[in-house]
Amino acid sequence: MTDATPRAWQRMLSGRRLNLLDPSPLDVEVEDIALGLSRVARWNGQTTGAYPFTVAQHSLVVLALVEAIKPLPARLMRLAALLHDASEYVTSDLITPFKAAVGPGYKEVERRIEGAVHVRFGLPPTLPEEWRRQIKQADKDAAFLEAVQLAGFSVEEARKVLGYRRKPQAMTIAATDPETARLQFLAAFQRLVQA
Repeated sequence: MTDATPRAWQRMLSGRRLNLLDPSPLDVEVEDIALGLSRVARWNGQTTGAYPFTVAQHSLVVLALVEAIKPLPARLMRLAALLHDASEYVTSDLITPFKAAVGPGYKEVERRIEGAVHVRFGLPPTLPEEWRRQIKQADKDAAFLEAVQLAGFSVEEARKVLGYRRKPQAMTIAATDPETARLQFLAAFQRLVQA
């Protein structure tokens, strides 16, 4: 063990310790994910309202958009949609330009944590391409809604900055307090795993 090894661990409030460089599915708990995501702000906290719009809330919007697909996607794909940013419970939500500046190491850590989360909750470590495509589209739809409704972008500016070409989804979103976001995330998770 080198001196750097202990620094790769993150202690969670559940008592679990997650090795960020070699995460084990056995150290992943949904309560830790829900807590972390409910306290991580999207848009670097630059949103309207009394509370920041969190990654937990964003995940719920992505899930709602995926659940609007007809016919209703498989339960595991919907669970994957809810967990699509789960790695951010430890890596945080870096804005895209900063991720690019940090380099490929950040994406590799995210990928490893994502794989551990997937295995922990019965998903394939790497999602099928069709799932990834549909979840990514819902993620882009959610980002567009957030940009226009919460982050102060005009429709034209959001289209240009995000490269968004679709007709926007008809959904109103608003930030809520972190505890409500945590509980809503956990309720959605329980609904999907008990279905």
